[in-house]
Amino acid sequence: MHTNPHLKLLFFINSAAGNNNTDWEQTILQYFNNKPYTIVIYHLSNPCTREQIQEQIKKHTPNRVIAVGGDGTLKLVTESIMNSGLPLGLLPAGSANGMAKELGIPTDAEKALDIITQGHINKIDLISINKELCIHLSDIGFNAFVVKTFETFNKRGMWSYIKAALRVLFRHRHMEVTIAGDKKTIKRKAAMVVIANATKYGTGAVINPNGKLDDGLFEIIVIKKISFSEIVKMMITHKDFDPRKTELFTTSGVEMRSKHHVHFQVDGEYLGKIYSLKAACLPGVLQMIVPASE
Repeated sequence: MHTNPHLKLLFFINSAAGNNNTDWEQTILQYFNNKPYTIVIYHLSNPCTREQIQEQIKKHTPNRVIAVGGDGTLKLVTESIMNSGLPLGLLPAGSANGMAKELGIPTDAEKALDIITQGHINKIDLISINKELCIHLSDIGFNAFVVKTFETFNKRGMWSYIKAALRVLFRHRHMEVTIAGDKKTIKRKAAMVVIANATKYGTGAVINPNGKLDDGLFEIIVIKKISFSEIVKMMITHKDFDPRKTELFTTSGVEMRSKHHVHFQVDGEYLGKIYSLKAACLPGVLQMIVPASE
């Protein structure tokens, strides 16, 4: 373990994120009290823009930037600093901290702050999908419809998600999609198709056991049939998928076309209905502060 004294750290706090009651500003200042760091804290307005973030970075010229929020906050800060070489840290304060779970960053504030000061910096890949940035997971079909339904609920959390999934289960129709990857083009009837940089959803559902954030590739997971047993596998038991129901392949780029309009979401944000999408891996464009390996 090593510390980096005299670094200037700029924290972007999204107080609208999640439902936790941590006073992040107080927690951060307390943690760094008597430590040789320069701390700048900026509260994001709601809604917040990339320009706002970039303005603060220009003004303070930090050595590291830290997003305090959920996947949405992380994504916004990522879009603002991508390719700048500025290392990005994360304090998970959202309702579904998918990327924090992926990177092994705990929700315990003190432990997460230890990673900011003592972690390693790893270059990780992102995906560009229809000009949207995807840091985590995107999909069309069933889950995107669930996300749309879930957004109308007052409560967050796994049970609300399962409730939304069961509500959609009998209402969505199968898609007919053409998927053209690096090596092959396939046509499938599918309930949903996932473009996965990471291995699991924020709910903890493991969708992409092969996922690596730094291999210059991403996975396409074609789920031909949604059944209650497959939902349970993803959410709870993490057993292998049934190959008759689920197919997976790895690529660095993909184009998809659907016969009908399909629901589309990126990183837990519903983006409406689309007919086609184009996705490409952006290798190593983000410097992320991650837990130091033992």
